[in-house]
Amino acid sequence: MTVLVYAAAALFEIGGCFSVWAWLRLGRSAWWLVPGAVALGLFAWLLTRVESEAAGRAYAAYGGLYIVASLLWMWGAEGQRPDRFDGLGAALCLAGAGVILYGPRG
Repeated sequence: MTVLVYAAAALFEIGGCFSVWAWLRLGRSAWWLVPGAVALGLFAWLLTRVESEAAGRAYAAYGGLYIVASLLWMWGAEGQRPDRFDGLGAALCLAGAGVILYGPRG
């Protein structure tokens, strides 16, 4: 369930941030900020749904999945295919996120 929450959070965060990018960098209407703000609110709410003793740990582990989602966004929404170094970096980040989230603790 955690991975699904993180995936949804990433989609909302990237979408919300992209709305600002679209407004400032692509010349879109400021109305793009309205759904973007809603998306960023949903992103923050979703991160509270993750089972973790500490918010910082939940956010740190989320970072790995966010990196992968960002590269998928780049590929799907922007038409820029990730290269092998993007893939390697993303795999390393996912491994780190797994250690942070699922590592044994006393």
